[in-house]
Amino acid sequence: MIPQAIRQWFDRGARLKVFYDEAYRLPLSGVESGPRQLETRRADDVVHYLLAADVVRPADVLTPQPASYGELGRVHSDEYLESLQRPETLAHIFAVDVSDVYADELLRTIRLATGGSIAGARHAIEHRSPVLNLLGGFHHALPTRGAGFCAVNDVAVTVAALRADGFLGRIAVLDLDAHPPDGTAACLGRDASVWLGSISGTSWGPLEGVDEVHLPDGSTDDVYLGALDTLLARMPAVEFAIVLAGGDVLAGDRLGTLGLSLAGVRRRDLRVFEHFAELPQLWLPAGGYTSHAWKVLAGSALVLARHSDEPIPSGFDPLATRMKGIMRSLKPEALGNAPLLTEADVADALGLPRSGPPRLLDYYTSEGLEFALERYRVLPLLRRLGFEELHLVIDRAGAYDRARLHGTDSTSRAKVVLVELEVERRRVGSGTFLFVNWLSLRNPRAKFSALRPQLPGQEVPGLGLAKEMSQLLALMATRLLLDGVAFRPSWFHMAWAARHDARFVDSRRQGRFEALCRDVRSVPLLEATRAVAEGRVRLNGEPYVWEPDEMVRWLKPPDDEADREAIAAERERCRFSLS
Repeated sequence: MIPQAIRQWFDRGARLKVFYDEAYRLPLSGVESGPRQLETRRADDVVHYLLAADVVRPADVLTPQPASYGELGRVHSDEYLESLQRPETLAHIFAVDVSDVYADELLRTIRLATGGSIAGARHAIEHRSPVLNLLGGFHHALPTRGAGFCAVNDVAVTVAALRADGFLGRIAVLDLDAHPPDGTAACLGRDASVWLGSISGTSWGPLEGVDEVHLPDGSTDDVYLGALDTLLARMPAVEFAIVLAGGDVLAGDRLGTLGLSLAGVRRRDLRVFEHFAELPQLWLPAGGYTSHAWKVLAGSALVLARHSDEPIPSGFDPLATRMKGIMRSLKPEALGNAPLLTEADVADALGLPRSGPPRLLDYYTSEGLEFALERYRVLPLLRRLGFEELHLVIDRAGAYDRARLHGTDSTSRAKVVLVELEVERRRVGSGTFLFVNWLSLRNPRAKFSALRPQLPGQEVPGLGLAKEMSQLLALMATRLLLDGVAFRPSWFHMAWAARHDARFVDSRRQGRFEALCRDVRSVPLLEATRAVAEGRVRLNGEPYVWEPDEMVRWLKPPDDEADREAIAAERERCRFSLS
């Protein structure tokens, strides 16, 4: 049953307000493949799910303003804030190589998120309602240093801003991230007007002013919820609440040690929301380091908007949904769509040189592709990574159509190639596919290091856009009425990255690949792909050489029981080991 205070809020037609900006995505091209593997698209995924599911409307998504240095200075020292201008400081905080940091844009993300927390708190107090900020909860930042992906403590900065506004009520900060709020304790632990409560799966020693609960590794839903009930029962009366609804409490989180299910995390959020039912509340996402972290944050929104425990559909792909929506809005003529019989076709038939601008696959012009990349928000992200004067050139590379995206490094002013794509239409197996002969995503500003090791076949680090490019190629195949996308992975890690969407055409080859994935799953991907490339892998006791056969991503996969049986038989026949 919905508590009366929550029912009254819903009955008056109030709608959840969400603070978000596309710049909430960290402009760090290597952070997803680094040692911590941050999920940079979490805020994007959540807002697109909420809009697609009509949980919020576009008018409910509010754009924050960056927190000013004056607001940050109420908590952090001038010396520390000045140090944030240096890429070395930010690289240490985010565990990336310094070459991957474009300081101005990264600081903009941090300040925008902090501004969202401040504005969200003010909105919640003014309207006596819950508000969700899709980036924030930077609880490891101390007054004089940052740590653990937290450059500034937006929680403490928000409290200081409310005090400067004249809000005198007692504030609760309920930290449900899987890690202790050491930075928040350093900032607010001596403030008697703020109650700090925490449940985590790690102990870093006593924290001043924090009512802490430490749970054993692997603690499941019931254990966690019991601890939460006890903590809420001893919380004093407050007038405003800040909730850090951490997603790193999920079982299998790369950095967390707890064992909650998605349903258990939703029950957590429902109990907290009901406990604070009569209070204005600001909810922040804090940590989350699994592919399901976005579902935790979206679940928090469902609780705040609908008091719902309804699960998010397991097959919902926010990135694919967003990009398909953009594709439907792009008119073919804007991309360069040519008539069925083009001047190029006539010229080819008569043996004459082609006239007019070159087209990729006789369809896309360079202007059309640039327009599409702008609409799909690829070019804006590249600008945030430090590249300007972006323009696309289409030509031929042997038998293939080629598209290259050029740009200028905003720091060195060097002219660079960021994306290179070679494609053709090709018959593969029982279908006709967009065959990708070559795809290179290059970030020449970045360097390989211990924090960003070089994979086999890489010349320079990537752009962190592999997921977007995979979707774009599938949409290109859709628009060209092809059966899907095909390619020949030269290295194990390329096939590994595509394993959920694509498969080898040959059934036995697919079975061997699945067996290899099974037998190296406990080995880090970098070590596994290097072992395969260096010939240190054995198949049933014999040396194994990687097989770069054709993989396909079907837009509509065929249903073939005999094929599945052949895959399973080969998978069970094969046993791989590293030597």
